[in-house]
Amino acid sequence: MKIINLTEEHKELYYACLEDWSDEMKEAGNHKECWCNKMKDSGLGVKLALDDNDKVGGMIQYTPIEHSQADGKDLYFINCIWVHGYKKGRGNFQKKGMGKALIEAAEKDVKDRGSNFTTPCRT
Repeated sequence: MKIINLTEEHKELYYACLEDWSDEMKEAGNHKECWCNKMKDSGLGVKLALDDNDKVGGMIQYTPIEHSQADGKDLYFINCIWVHGYKKGRGNFQKKGMGKALIEAAEKDVKDRGSNFTTPCRT
């Protein structure tokens, strides 16, 4: 498994929330693409998890907290983390460490940007 930044090659898949097989996602239009284009200069971070065959199985997106629905300062907020789990479409990538790897990669990215990262309580 490896974690990468969003690339041109994977944008359409990311815009479809990894559900490129879903007719409902296609019918939803380009709302996520428009939001991402709006947010790209505001600190949006996107990472993808690829399995050993370079198939995308998970994603995380995060923004400065000032651009989220939460209150705070100098923090980042996870808007979405998703590891594909359906048997339909891409397949089931859950329970393989992708979620944890995505959070760790996002935490490192945010620290490298000189900010903090808010995470839910971990048990």
